[in-house]
Amino acid sequence: MDSAVHELNREQARRLAGVYAKATGCGCSVIDNTGDTLYPGDICRFCSALQPLLKERLNCRQVHLWGGYQAERFGGKYIYFCPVSLVHWASPIVIDGIMQGVLVGGPVLMIEPEEVLDELTRKYGISEGLEQILGELRTVRQVSPDRVTALSELLAVSAEHLSFQGDSRFLVSTEALEQQSKISEYIQYIKDLEDEETHSYPFEKERELLRLISQGDKKGSQRLLNEILGSVFFSAGRNFEVVKSRVLELVVLLSRAAVEGGAEVEQVFGLNLKYLRQIHTFSSVDDLAVWLSRIMLRFTDFVFDLREVKHADAIYRAVQFVHQNFAEKITLDAVAREVYLSPAYFSKVFKEELKVSFNNYLNRYRIDKARNILRNTSIPLVDVAAMVGYEDQSYFSKVFKKIAGVTPGRYRESRGRSAGENQEIH
Repeated sequence: MDSAVHELNREQARRLAGVYAKATGCGCSVIDNTGDTLYPGDICRFCSALQPLLKERLNCRQVHLWGGYQAERFGGKYIYFCPVSLVHWASPIVIDGIMQGVLVGGPVLMIEPEEVLDELTRKYGISEGLEQILGELRTVRQVSPDRVTALSELLAVSAEHLSFQGDSRFLVSTEALEQQSKISEYIQYIKDLEDEETHSYPFEKERELLRLISQGDKKGSQRLLNEILGSVFFSAGRNFEVVKSRVLELVVLLSRAAVEGGAEVEQVFGLNLKYLRQIHTFSSVDDLAVWLSRIMLRFTDFVFDLREVKHADAIYRAVQFVHQNFAEKITLDAVAREVYLSPAYFSKVFKEELKVSFNNYLNRYRIDKARNILRNTSIPLVDVAAMVGYEDQSYFSKVFKKIAGVTPGRYRESRGRSAGENQEIH
């Protein structure tokens, strides 16, 4: 097998995205492995209209890059919510084992526009331009969850078509040429010093590299990585087996630095195992240098740029899971599995983001639904409890009184007028 690093065919990706959009009636965009948009589609049309009304800047670039990383992690497809509650789905374009681009489908709505508007007003404190926002939301296509899943499957097939694992001649990218130049410059710098001092491996630069990765500093990390590789190449005399062993050690160190910087352990070490297997497919030091550089940028992304996106996506998915399944038995562990986080970490993030514990949120949402049902006097109280997910009617009554201020029976008698009427949650 040819071990050279191949490049994404951008024109082919743009063409396929356009075909997908025409065939499905949904938007399809292409982004590269840094999050930059190569084919615009309508990936952020709604966000662009909404941005002037918000108090904070939306970082759509990082949201969709995160979707691509998650899709790479979970079998080639991932459905996620953006910061304004629109639904997207992503599939990675993988070239020689490394994600070099992402197909992004959407946006669509899976809930009513009015519900999205309620979420936006609560989250961003919007008080002006509500009719304008609602009008924009009504232009976004509404799609059932089952259809979104099917659209995601189709996008994954399209991305697989663009992915490359076969043999062909190496196309040298601008990125590769620039890196080779920087490494060569540093090797020459070392040679110029050789008359005055004996060269040794720069452990201090390695420590500084790990510090910069843990801080999410991409530019500084790339500079130091090039210098370290230059040192490795000089000392090894470009002996590939020696270089490969040093790069192997660097991959492990980079992954540990990412975890120390706050990246998710399971995600980093899961990719780390994949990378350690890939290293044995290379036979060129230049290709190995480009490959290692991309790994470093990936780990740096996990430390800094994507941490907040990861949390927001997990919360959106958890909230939608509650909305769709509130009548069933729901546990914190089950929802944590749904959003791919450990129960303890999910509980912490949920409370930090929404300022309420998960169980309190679930109870308040269920009681909000129970209020509406109680207005129909033909439904027995015991059935109301079951309809909103409570197996024990006495426990339901206890929770209802704590949140609404009165018992379910008294609430029904007063036709919905209670001390807790303004505590509704969506």
